[in-house]
Amino acid sequence: MNALMRRAVIGSLAVTMALSVAACGKAGDDKADSSKDKSIGLLLPENATTRYEKFDRPLIEAKIKSLCSDCKIEYANAAGDPAKQAQQVSSMITKGVKVLILDPQDAVGIKASVQAAVDKGIKVVAYDRFAQGPVSAYVSYDNEKVGELQGQALLDAMGSKATPTANVVMINGDDADPNAAMFKAGAHKALDGKVKIAYEQSGLWKDTVANQKVTAAITQLGAKNISGVYSANDGMAGGIATALKGAGINVPLTGQDAELAGVQRILADQQSSTVYKAFKPEADATAEIAVKLLNGEDISSIADIKATSGSGTTVPAKLLPAVSVTKANIKDTVVKDQLYTVAQICTADYAAACKAAGIQ
Repeated sequence: MNALMRRAVIGSLAVTMALSVAACGKAGDDKADSSKDKSIGLLLPENATTRYEKFDRPLIEAKIKSLCSDCKIEYANAAGDPAKQAQQVSSMITKGVKVLILDPQDAVGIKASVQAAVDKGIKVVAYDRFAQGPVSAYVSYDNEKVGELQGQALLDAMGSKATPTANVVMINGDDADPNAAMFKAGAHKALDGKVKIAYEQSGLWKDTVANQKVTAAITQLGAKNISGVYSANDGMAGGIATALKGAGINVPLTGQDAELAGVQRILADQQSSTVYKAFKPEADATAEIAVKLLNGEDISSIADIKATSGSGTTVPAKLLPAVSVTKANIKDTVVKDQLYTVAQICTADYAAACKAAGIQ
């Protein structure tokens, strides 16, 4: 083989090797991109309310995995800090998630972060709370109806004492949560004109703050002059129940989220009602929408109505119904749906109350 032929062969081999390396690199890149393209972020607002870590997160993650076994899930909890959640959105953008499920700690304040994510091509699904900004979908409950259920349950528990002059204390949720405003509006719709709202404050979704507010209400109104207390959720109802007990008051008290402690307080006659919002249907619908968005599929079969956020953005939505829970239907709601087992509810302190309520 002469020198010219050797150079041609060597050159040909070099080109072949280069193409092979490029092809391998491209295949590897495709694999990496494929993995990255199947990344879904999940951001939850706080961990003071037990539902988020105990129910929402595991249910959403399990449903995503059942629909997309090779999907990667990035998770973070804001622990009640809006600034922290904004940083977490930035982190999700950097990690390259393609869809972001976002339950905002501050639905208004997160708007710029939502816009930043969308500008990077990320589809944002507002979960439970309606984040402002260009979200692709919203999944929650009919939250004004939830407030109505709470208000009506309070009236029912007050019975003949529900008169236009009866003093009711209202402890609402955090104003940064758009759901809190809807719960409040629904409750007022049920209560206004039928009882007197004598004291109304925000408890910030914290049992300690709610305890302080009700303690102040007792001082202001007098223990004997309070006929009922509206609490926007069970977490705050725990702090309120402690304040009422300390003042020797036993009046109807609402709640929400069907927390285990709330259900037990109902059995012990320390709380009159809660609202059960089945977590699984909400989590499942959200996961299904997220995976469909990831795959570029239509979501109208799930998000079957339209909803408008506080910023005026109208998007496809799924709004689920909730159920008012009292001692009379604990067995047919949270027990039947296996939210809690009888053993979890009927611990030694509540065994007698469970038996009396037919929960065994």
